[in-house]
Amino acid sequence: MQVNTTRGFLWSDVETRTLLNIWGEQDIQTALDGNFRNSFVYRDVSRRLGAMGFERTPEQCRVRIKSLKRQYLLAKEGNLRNNGQYHKICKFYDTMERILSNRPALDPQELIDGGAGGEEEAGDGLEEDGEDVQDGYSEGTGECPYPAETEVKLEYPTVPIPIPVKVTVGNNSTSVRSHNTNHSAGNLSARAPKRARKRRANFPMEKLMEQFLEQSAQAEDNFYRMEEQRLQAEDHRREAEHARELHMLQMLGQMFSSISSARPSSAAAPSKPPTRPPVISSTSPSCTRGPAAHLRRPSPQTDCFTQQSQPLGTDPKALVFDRYYSLGSTSHRGMDEDILSLVKSTVPPLTSKKHKGQDGRIGIIGGCREYTGAPYFAAISALKVGADLSHVFCTKDAATVIKSYSPELIVHPVLDSPNAVEEIEKWLPRLHGLVVGPGLGREDLLLKTAKEVIEKSKARDIPIVIDADGLWLVTQQPSVIQGYQKGILTPNFMEFTRLYEALHHEPMDSSDYQRSVLQLSVAMGNLTLVLKGEQDLITDGNKVYSCSLEGSGRRCGGQGDLLSGSMGVLAHWAHAASTAGMIRSMNPSVVAAFGACSLTRQCNSQAFQRHGRSTTTTDMIQEIGSAFKKLFES
Repeated sequence: MQVNTTRGFLWSDVETRTLLNIWGEQDIQTALDGNFRNSFVYRDVSRRLGAMGFERTPEQCRVRIKSLKRQYLLAKEGNLRNNGQYHKICKFYDTMERILSNRPALDPQELIDGGAGGEEEAGDGLEEDGEDVQDGYSEGTGECPYPAETEVKLEYPTVPIPIPVKVTVGNNSTSVRSHNTNHSAGNLSARAPKRARKRRANFPMEKLMEQFLEQSAQAEDNFYRMEEQRLQAEDHRREAEHARELHMLQMLGQMFSSISSARPSSAAAPSKPPTRPPVISSTSPSCTRGPAAHLRRPSPQTDCFTQQSQPLGTDPKALVFDRYYSLGSTSHRGMDEDILSLVKSTVPPLTSKKHKGQDGRIGIIGGCREYTGAPYFAAISALKVGADLSHVFCTKDAATVIKSYSPELIVHPVLDSPNAVEEIEKWLPRLHGLVVGPGLGREDLLLKTAKEVIEKSKARDIPIVIDADGLWLVTQQPSVIQGYQKGILTPNFMEFTRLYEALHHEPMDSSDYQRSVLQLSVAMGNLTLVLKGEQDLITDGNKVYSCSLEGSGRRCGGQGDLLSGSMGVLAHWAHAASTAGMIRSMNPSVVAAFGACSLTRQCNSQAFQRHGRSTTTTDMIQEIGSAFKKLFES
């Protein structure tokens, strides 16, 4: 078999016919018709041609086929106009006619534009075309049957089509020229306007990306600027509303004072005091008017009762009843301000002389596989309020999840270990406050561990806040915290109902929550109690304080964890201030509870103003800083 070792662009007749035979096979034609990208087809053609003994690259095969197709098209168009005289311009016309007659009609404009468009691929084809024509004529008769310059006029192109021909001088090498005069180009362009080519803007990708990033940064700056202006306007609006409310309250106070001063002195005291149970109290009672009228009093003729010295029996219900009516059960706005002032006095100042942990190290006992959010909310709230360190003592399978929420927390996966109490007890000397219950669960092993940790903490005189599942433990075993003056319980309505019925063995009186709160606090040994609800009721068995700071109607899960975490920090600060003699008139646990309730409600209000119905506990936690500053640092 012949082997052509030539690697240039010259193709022999045998090699060209072999190429056409391969290219004309049915599978090759089917592959070419069904695919826009046909490089893999020409690789197959090159492989088959190599098997026949002719080494050609896929690109050489593709360019040769395209050149033959162009020659075939020019010859076919010339035959139609000159009665077959142009048939000889294509040596392989018959073979091409046989192959292409079974294919869809070729687009002559595409092939001709490809030959004259100046693209690299088409340019290679033109160069090869001229050499192919030269090669064909040199192997034939040796003479060129046409003049040296011939112009073929077609209707398809908008520019003259150069027909390359051969000029032979003796036995010397031939040269190729194309005829393209200015006169003919002018005539053609006058007949048909040149089709405009689509050109793309040559913009580098780097410049486009730079422009996009600049515009994005500018848009982001504009957004933050507008958001800052909106927040400033919102702050101004709130300040104006606050000032207007203060002005209205001052006017109401003046009106009430003028009315009371104008009332005759003879009508100030009734002729006969109302009948009520006898009272024993070591402190003088508080006299309430106006806002306290909704309380359940035995007589509507008077708002204040004088202290009586008759002794009471030993019935604890009578004692609670006495305290309820003698000391009052709600606080005025002025009293709220007084308590908030006490909370402010307990907040430690921020100085550079302090070391890490001096402002509070809080421990959270809770967190199991089902509940990982609650201990996180409590711990991160403690940090946001002002504690320096937050420790979470949880089960092993909850530790990784809780740790992934924030790197600020110190997570101990020991709550379900066999020596859990010993592991937690090692950290108790370093803790200033303990929060028991968020995400604890109700497994017996975990409740037993929580009970023993509470006992160890009581021995070290650490303030303890019990919430959520920790209250389930107290319901089952009230003695675990009963009588501990540094303990605080924070039940919601359902938890309060279970605890009340467990201690009193009778249904709770749902028509008088304040009396029920007092009774439960006394039954628990004057333990500080916070009943969460529309108004948070706070008592230590001596008096009920109502935290009615405006919040919102949004009650999403996790708000109680925010309350317990912040209460753990404030309890540490309040008891430290009491030890230093800064708080003398109130129970430090009540001060801490009132401050935590006020802070939680303020966070709820601010978050609701921003997010509305979609407010979540995460949104509230983001408001702790500004709410704390507004309540306790302004």
